[in-house]
Amino acid sequence: MILSIESSCDDSAIAITEIATKKLLFHKKISQELEHSVYGGVVPELAARLHAEALPKILEECKPYFKELKAVAVTSSPGLTVTLIEGVVMAKAISIALDIPIIGVNHLIGHIYSLFIEKETQFPLTVLLVSGGHTQVMEVKNLQEIKTIAKSMDDSFGESFDKVAKMMNLGYPGGPLIQELAKGGDRKRYNFTVPLHQSPLIAFSYSGLKNSVRLAIEAANEDDFKDIAASFEHIATAHIIQKLKKYFKAVPPKTFAIVGGASANLYLRSQIEELLKPYKAGLLLSELKYCSDNAAMIGRVGVEMYEKGMFSSLDELEVCPKSVI
Repeated sequence: MILSIESSCDDSAIAITEIATKKLLFHKKISQELEHSVYGGVVPELAARLHAEALPKILEECKPYFKELKAVAVTSSPGLTVTLIEGVVMAKAISIALDIPIIGVNHLIGHIYSLFIEKETQFPLTVLLVSGGHTQVMEVKNLQEIKTIAKSMDDSFGESFDKVAKMMNLGYPGGPLIQELAKGGDRKRYNFTVPLHQSPLIAFSYSGLKNSVRLAIEAANEDDFKDIAASFEHIATAHIIQKLKKYFKAVPPKTFAIVGGASANLYLRSQIEELLKPYKAGLLLSELKYCSDNAAMIGRVGVEMYEKGMFSSLDELEVCPKSVI
């Protein structure tokens, strides 16, 4: 079995995965959403302190599995430095105490493997990763062959939802709150400009849209917020759809996947489904409970890396907050 740890941001999670069967034997996550909602976003130092409290509590429940562990996998990049350190230090301690190898896992690859929790892998894939920190399109041939095709030039898709929710004083995290508010709104009332709609670049940008929404909020009253939320969600998604259409003209999709915390957005999912119909392309989605950060996806990558002998050195394994694929 492999024990895996996730602490890249504001979720403390540990999982146990059986190597031979890929079966998830244990998984527990303690969210910090309530503590951070007071501030309208994640406070890194607070997150680190909460990880220091939560991770040992979860680890205590994993003791019955210790004798069966063959390795410990941990998110080492990307993420918040102070929170990544909590997980990596714990993983190193486990590695030394149980005399088992350690595996440093890229969090973004973890999101790709959230598609395959308790399943065999299915490659090649075109993957859209949308989260609070990233918006990017990747061509994935296998674990070691991943090519980034497009990424955000500034804010991410998920981050823009959080910031718009904060402008409306809705709370944190913003994604589910904006999605719920948008259900009763008019998506066409506010004619926000689709970012980069005239640019030939296959890239993403949300800072301009975010500013347009801010100006609309300042000129509106709370009765208008549902229409602003619906219009924002529509344009934020339309931006992704336009860029994917442009990319698909050159590289038609065969199997497409959406991963990351913001992949739980139901409007985005429905628009991607419509986009793929003419191509008769398959669509892979993570279970909703595995869209956000979790240790099960890190464990699934850990199994793959264990089987390939891709271990890290205790001395050389360091956190890398800005690492990308």
